[in-house]
Amino acid sequence: MLPLFLGLSGPVLTAAERSFFRSANPAGYILFKRNCIDPDQLLALTDALRMLVGRDLPILIDQEGGRVARLQQPHWPVFPPAARFGALYDRAPVTAIEAARLNALALALTLRDVGITVDCAPLVDVPAPGSHAIIGDRAFAADPMWVSALGKATLDGLQAGGIVGVVKHVPGHGRAMVDSHFALPVVTASRAELAGDFEPFRTLNDAPMAMTAHVVYTAIDEQACATLSPKVIADVIRGEIGFEGLLMSDDLGMQALGGSFGDRARGSLVAGCDIALHCSGDMAEMQAIVAAVPPVTVAAEQRLAAAMLWANTPKTVDIATVIAQRDDLLAAA
Repeated sequence: MLPLFLGLSGPVLTAAERSFFRSANPAGYILFKRNCIDPDQLLALTDALRMLVGRDLPILIDQEGGRVARLQQPHWPVFPPAARFGALYDRAPVTAIEAARLNALALALTLRDVGITVDCAPLVDVPAPGSHAIIGDRAFAADPMWVSALGKATLDGLQAGGIVGVVKHVPGHGRAMVDSHFALPVVTASRAELAGDFEPFRTLNDAPMAMTAHVVYTAIDEQACATLSPKVIADVIRGEIGFEGLLMSDDLGMQALGGSFGDRARGSLVAGCDIALHCSGDMAEMQAIVAAVPPVTVAAEQRLAAAMLWANTPKTVDIATVIAQRDDLLAAA
């Protein structure tokens, strides 16, 4: 098995993808809007991915709510952005926490119905004044304590619904002044200033999975972004923050990273990521990555297995009822 989560090109597996994925045996897959047409199609696709290897496996999606939603109407419910729960927390913290938990439970049940097992949420970055809008309303709030509480509620809801959660973007993307999809953010805050950015990740360090930030923190490593920095990963993510779960990179296709795709994948693994994530489904890029990476390490395989056992077997719950309960809380406060 290779330490990769890979994307695919469309709503069905092509013959070339079947052959390639069988040979490469990546640890899991990630889906995007291009892969999600309707529930029947999507369930058939996730079933096909499992049949390639004859085992259950991580099938990821970015379904945060708000503007980051790969499953959309008319086939799937609309979920609010994280900032909606932060606004409610300002008035009624206990109500906001329960609303966030119910929201995540409904998300989880929606994903389980179509064979998805991992949601790349919650985003627990703490936005700083003047930072780039790529985080924006995807963040719960600007107070690390609020972010921690709502992130915990989201993880609890995902777990209850049978979905593995991923905290992101560790150790914090909230100070970035540029979008890492297109450029490399460089954060010059001091270690003392960064403590608040780290706080939600430290509070939630028992999360099953985390995703790194393609961000340089000059107070820690002036040369490499977190994804490619052994110092950030060892000293901060595994050390100061104390995260022991499965650590994946953010997307290798983002322009914050330089060099070849093979270099990006190999560099993230050498730095200490357990899994390298590649999202586009571009076959040439995936071939270069597969050729560059070693088999998954024993430690990474153990972390992956533990992460996939984190989620509970969901009880039979009506999604519409859960959403109605969430909406009642959002409206009442």
